[in-house]
Amino acid sequence: MFKKSIFLCAVILFMAVGCKTDHKESAPIANSKKPNIVLIIADDQGWGDLSSNGNTNLSTPHIDALAKNGVSFKNFYVQPVCSPTRAELLTGRYFPRLGVFDTSAGGERMNLGETTLAEILKGYGYATAAYGKWHNGMQPPYHPNSRGFDDYYGFTSGHWGNYFSPMLERNGEITKGEGFLVDDLTNKGLEFITKHQTKSFFLYLPYNTPHSPMQVPDAYWDRFENKDLALTYHGEEAEDLNFTKAALAMVENIDYNVGRITQKLQELDLEKNTIIIYMTDNGPNGFRWNGGMRGKKGWVDEGGVRSPFFIQWKDSLPAGKEINEIAGAIDILPTLAEMTGVHSKTERPLDGKDLTPLIWSNGKDWQPRLIYNHWGGKTSVRSQKYRLDNENQLYDMENDPGQTTDISKWDQKVADTLIKAKSEWLAEVHPKLPREEDNRPFTLGSPDHQFTQIPARDGIPHGNIERSNRYPNNTFFTNWKSERDSITWNVEVLSDGEFDVTLYYTCEAENTGSTIELSLGNSKVSTKIMEAYNPPLTGMENDRTPRMESYVKDFKPINLGTIALKKGRGNLTLKALEIPGDQAIDVRLLMFSK
Repeated sequence: MFKKSIFLCAVILFMAVGCKTDHKESAPIANSKKPNIVLIIADDQGWGDLSSNGNTNLSTPHIDALAKNGVSFKNFYVQPVCSPTRAELLTGRYFPRLGVFDTSAGGERMNLGETTLAEILKGYGYATAAYGKWHNGMQPPYHPNSRGFDDYYGFTSGHWGNYFSPMLERNGEITKGEGFLVDDLTNKGLEFITKHQTKSFFLYLPYNTPHSPMQVPDAYWDRFENKDLALTYHGEEAEDLNFTKAALAMVENIDYNVGRITQKLQELDLEKNTIIIYMTDNGPNGFRWNGGMRGKKGWVDEGGVRSPFFIQWKDSLPAGKEINEIAGAIDILPTLAEMTGVHSKTERPLDGKDLTPLIWSNGKDWQPRLIYNHWGGKTSVRSQKYRLDNENQLYDMENDPGQTTDISKWDQKVADTLIKAKSEWLAEVHPKLPREEDNRPFTLGSPDHQFTQIPARDGIPHGNIERSNRYPNNTFFTNWKSERDSITWNVEVLSDGEFDVTLYYTCEAENTGSTIELSLGNSKVSTKIMEAYNPPLTGMENDRTPRMESYVKDFKPINLGTIALKKGRGNLTLKALEIPGDQAIDVRLLMFSK
């Protein structure tokens, strides 16, 4: 039924799409060395946060150059929030099919058995690396090292609490960042490019900005702190101008780092054999200028899901070409597979389409299509000409991009067709709601990986214990006052083994002496906390505007001992056998090492 509905939509909407008649451009001849790929995605940057899209508040010459020297899609769509978009671009499939339904506490994970772009390219000899915010699963085999990436550096949660030399991980092992995070991630990318310049590589750079907390080096903030913004938000909602300035300053920092990437490719004579993509993962994370579109991050309207999409392949893609046909994150995998010549099949059918007929040709045989946006129980549908919103109001996006006038009464046939398509899509993909119960346990002890992180983010507090913030991603547990209090994690041990366990804690001097026990089934390990370590909360000193996420602090690692675990499911439990002071410890993380 779903495919039939799509066919009907194509027939009804065909006249709205139109056909180009320019001559066909030829695809480049394949080289013996397959083209490299650098895929850059910004976090919470809006379509309008670029000077090339008309925003005079900032300057983004390096990102804009990708459009000038390559191809830009004018109507490119992602999902309203982070983890769904990242899952779609890696798999070519709509995120509800992938098990993704939330941005934290396990709901961000892609189901096992899905095929990623990195896995496909790695199978063809590509060196693969991801540096930045992963946001599609922490514990192997959900970890990026299990999803096709040889090297990973960054953080796997949905947001982080500090962007200046924070605690990060390198291939599962805890490490410390070096300087401002986006600069640091780019440094790792430059090292990867240099190291692998003689073979084909795939570099995925999922940056973490301009997602809050709004931290950016002084050199960028100084340009905006006292600046009068020429363009501001058009709607009735209030704009936080200080937040906007911080976001734009962060985007200018991204632009600087994009320039570093392109310069390195030029220096190494790799530009002509490297495909570079730039995009964002959802709409802007605040009400600010966004081309007059309705909505922001989290909204299924145009402003919440429209992303810039620039793709450059010097001398192989037509420079400066603009494509109006609708496209989306689901199209990235099949398009890059075609461009690189890997033509690999995934285990499950794709929702995305190969965009090369639009890029290399005139697209005269391109068939009309629909793109679906969904989040938090709300769904909209985009055709080439129309958007049907969550309330089944219909908008002519060619003449009313701000979605101001519902035309469903005048175009009832189109509205009914899109309503039917939306209903059938929802019935097929079965999206879950955020915060809905997830019956997938957190995996521990994957046979192919040494380290498994079990963070506070994924735990459940019992008794007096509280989370440091309502948004779990970068939180810790505190207020542990009683021997009856505990923290549990629903885990599945994937293979028998013995594991060294490290606990990351803080403790006030007057509260030392607590005995902490970790257990799973009949296996237990314990230690007494005798060393005080209680650094202050940090983050506020670098925030350009107040945050909604948790502040952070340093945590001290202590070895709990070695625990023998058997394959199977159970509740991993952390409790205090003795609390001689007013409370026990604050807990950030458990690290298991084979």
